[in-house]
Amino acid sequence: MNTFYLWTIGCQMNTADSDRLAAALEQMGMAPVEKAAEADVIVLNSCVVRQGAEDKVVGNLGWMAPLKKEQPDRILALMGCMVGPKSDDLARRFPYVDVFMRPQEFEPLLEKVGERMGVDWEGCVGPLTPVRPDVTCHVPIIHGCDLMCTFCIIPYRRGRQVSRPVAEVAQEVEILASRGVKEVTLLGQTVDAYGHDLPDTPSLADLFTRLNDIDGIERIRFLTSHPKFMTQEIVQAVADLPKVCEHINLPVQAGDDGILDEMRRQYSRRDYIELVGRIRETMPEVAINTDIIVGFPGETEEQFQQTLDLLAELRLDKVHCAAYSTRPGTIASRTMEDAVPDSEKTSRRQRVDKLQEQIQTEMNAELVGSYEEILVEGRQRGKWQGRTRSNKLVFFEDEAYHLGNLVTVKIERSSPWSLQGTLAVEAKFSAS
Repeated sequence: MNTFYLWTIGCQMNTADSDRLAAALEQMGMAPVEKAAEADVIVLNSCVVRQGAEDKVVGNLGWMAPLKKEQPDRILALMGCMVGPKSDDLARRFPYVDVFMRPQEFEPLLEKVGERMGVDWEGCVGPLTPVRPDVTCHVPIIHGCDLMCTFCIIPYRRGRQVSRPVAEVAQEVEILASRGVKEVTLLGQTVDAYGHDLPDTPSLADLFTRLNDIDGIERIRFLTSHPKFMTQEIVQAVADLPKVCEHINLPVQAGDDGILDEMRRQYSRRDYIELVGRIRETMPEVAINTDIIVGFPGETEEQFQQTLDLLAELRLDKVHCAAYSTRPGTIASRTMEDAVPDSEKTSRRQRVDKLQEQIQTEMNAELVGSYEEILVEGRQRGKWQGRTRSNKLVFFEDEAYHLGNLVTVKIERSSPWSLQGTLAVEAKFSAS
């Protein structure tokens, strides 16, 4: 037992879970490898929010079988949202998988690895902070969800909301800062509900305030928010604290009140519009992203048009649009008929994407000629890349080394998806 391979699909929370499991395995003396065939332990971290994601997981489970046959003592593990409270059905479908783990339940694998290695894993494993993090890093602060939206499987797989104490999160961020992390993204299915379940009921704003004082951390982001929990206190904290980025991911899911009720979203179209207005009034420079589901059971053309009209009215910075797919076990799967044809779902998604591409083209074009502060995250095709505080992706060319630096870039060209620019003179001078 010397090497491990981790494959991850799905949301940022899954990425964070994989990073934390990798930290535990490395603390036990194992090393990561880039190819599954070279690993003694193979882990697939799954997602079932969309049918396409689940299909990819099942496909990858298929190639695990010959690897197990080739090396019978190899440990194969499936973790993540595909694994529910009971794994009997999965065990029947994939008998060659040794371990099934629900999200954040790393112990079954660590116990098996510890047995094979002849070590007490609990004595080896300390805080699950990534050992070699990138310049940016995800930090889970609240697990699970209590809201029970009718389309969502997450509460059934990740459980009820459980917040981590402020001191515990702060300690992890301090460790990450000591390891070179410049930006942290605080994660939760409903991140702005943070602290409601803790004894002293700290808010997300309180956590922002604590993390803002940590030396070495330059930027703080957070996602995903829910309109129900986005209080003015949180909005004001984002506006006031210098390290918290003016970027809010605020899923609306639909623009029609009837569909919102069927989804159990607990707000109206008007509520969402007013919330966006309050956020923009507090922070005129804010960037707001959203998520949309098209083709929800019973959605008519008129109701879909309400969503298009909402997006045209609000002109948000980014929209992630997905076609509805039935998730077995959800309220919608038990009580609603998935009657919107796939062709219509595709058409509606394409219409949302076309509208949003036009909006982003116009918004990004307005940035040409401006000077933007960028946190440099890496290189791609010979260019440095990073993001603005508002999460716009920016590319620039320069021969100097800039990874992890905050630099100023003059924006010279734009597209719907990214910006291109040149390093400002003062940034070049400071780097030399």
